[in-house]
Amino acid sequence: MFDLDKWSEIFRTLLRNKSRSLLTAFGIFWGVFMLVLLMGGANGFKDLMNRNFDGFAQNSYIAFPNNTSKPYKGFRTNRPWSLETTDVARVKSRIRGADVVTPLVLYWGTYKYKDKEAYGMLKGVRPEYAQIENPKISSGRFLQDADLSAYRKVCVIGHEVKDKLFPDGSDPIGKFISLRGVYYQVVGVSSNESNMSVGGSSGRSVLVPFSTLQRLENLGREIDMLALTAQPGYTISDIQPQVERLLKEIHAVAPDDKKALTSVNVETLFQMVQSLFNAINTLVWLIGIGTLVSGIIGVSNIMMVVVKERTTEIGIRRAIGARPANILSQILAESAVLTVAAGLSGIVLAVLILAGVEAGITAAMPDSTPPDFQISFGMAIGAAGILSILGTTAGIAPALRALAVKPIDAIRDE
Repeated sequence: MFDLDKWSEIFRTLLRNKSRSLLTAFGIFWGVFMLVLLMGGANGFKDLMNRNFDGFAQNSYIAFPNNTSKPYKGFRTNRPWSLETTDVARVKSRIRGADVVTPLVLYWGTYKYKDKEAYGMLKGVRPEYAQIENPKISSGRFLQDADLSAYRKVCVIGHEVKDKLFPDGSDPIGKFISLRGVYYQVVGVSSNESNMSVGGSSGRSVLVPFSTLQRLENLGREIDMLALTAQPGYTISDIQPQVERLLKEIHAVAPDDKKALTSVNVETLFQMVQSLFNAINTLVWLIGIGTLVSGIIGVSNIMMVVVKERTTEIGIRRAIGARPANILSQILAESAVLTVAAGLSGIVLAVLILAGVEAGITAAMPDSTPPDFQISFGMAIGAAGILSILGTTAGIAPALRALAVKPIDAIRDE
């Protein structure tokens, strides 16, 4: 049952010396405040960083050729060479663990619709490229196999291209835009906002059928890049050396020529980011827990002082029949109330500051999904529970000291 007298006494005791109680509570308040603030900040920063990989296959690999830096098999150094469409089938069939393997051709260009213009990357891709870089189609459709086989002049435009070419908000589906002197019909709009994209921002890119662009630019079998993903159970780090060895062998490039083939292992990049945030989270917890422990020690020390000041009171209570459980619960409750009140104040202030930071970033980035700088409700409840346990723990030593007080010694002490 709720004992009003007991709780009134707890608050009177804590308020008897306001300055001491506030200074004691500040250690707990600051520890919890810093822990929640750092955790929320780390979550928001991680959310912002992960957007660089949003929609891009994390188990992917991209390769493109450069001039050779070593002579090999009678070929001179600084020899230009190109990847070819036949390399796609060879990698797919000969590299164990390769899943999606697809070619790309890229051109910078100006897109036009009536008197409006936009500038960005023109990408010739196959339908399976959506498994490398998710276009997140917001309207219309993505490229299909029928588009490639019929050499259709259709395209999927990025959201930034749409905003510049159709600023009035009209539906671009079915409209024709000019790309490098050729008119393509818009069949889809991509809403992908990821900064991780082949050949530049997804929002400023236009995707067209690979076969169509290859024929219009008279590329023959040449391709600019080769992209692939790994099958479940395989890693890009396992596949990458095999792919590079095979491509160099096919095109008579020295096996030890590291400059002849540039590659991007997205899986490794993602793992580096994850390792960074794991380290940040560990550091945050160490800082927060260290500050909390110092605060708890401060609470325990102050409660020791309080018990000593109340030696006579405790002795008189024992003399008139107070049970040890009553004395123990009184001291533990005072310690827990002080700790929980200070800790919850720290949580509330940290959450308010994080909400302000989130609102500021949202205002600065109105066209994108706001990052999440808040801690979860479950984490807040867990923190409150941990504070209760720590507060109770901090009061154990002072409570045991109070139980050790003998009534006759307490009265004589007075």
